[in-house]
Amino acid sequence: MILSDSEILKEIDKGRIKIEPFRRECLGSNSYDVHLGKTLAVYEDTVLDSRKHNAVRFFEIPESGYVLEPKTLYLGVTEEYTETHAHVPFLEGKSSIGRLGIDIHATAGKGDVGFSNHWTLEISVKMPVRVYAGMPVGQLIYFEFLGECLQPYHLKKSAKYNDKAPLPRESMMYRNFVK
Repeated sequence: MILSDSEILKEIDKGRIKIEPFRRECLGSNSYDVHLGKTLAVYEDTVLDSRKHNAVRFFEIPESGYVLEPKTLYLGVTEEYTETHAHVPFLEGKSSIGRLGIDIHATAGKGDVGFSNHWTLEISVKMPVRVYAGMPVGQLIYFEFLGECLQPYHLKKSAKYNDKAPLPRESMMYRNFVK
């Protein structure tokens, strides 16, 4: 079951969903709109190695916007910090973003119960397109979670993305190879 707007508000009041900043006008009938943060990152190397830490270069989107180019993977971040303690959050791109040829995630559209952070966006484009900090890019949808969660994400020792920061996070896949 997907939570409705009224259920999302009840869960926020209970402290089981947190969205900062929360803007009531961003609440849809069964989702919450999230916005592109001011920082993007690109990998420094043109060939990435999944067994190694791949460095990124951060830069801010100017007020005049920034043109994203095809064949480049951009890491973005949501303006919103979120916590989800009793539901499974899904992040989907807004249809208006898709119609511009922008994908906001390659494979990581689902969060875990206990996820507490800004969302990193894996952005790619079909053709050059100018983007702006603060523009709506996605919507969070909350699914019911049945049963007790024995290991919420924010408490897992092996969780790779718990460092709270309003910056895009590069892949930490290399940590899976460390014994």
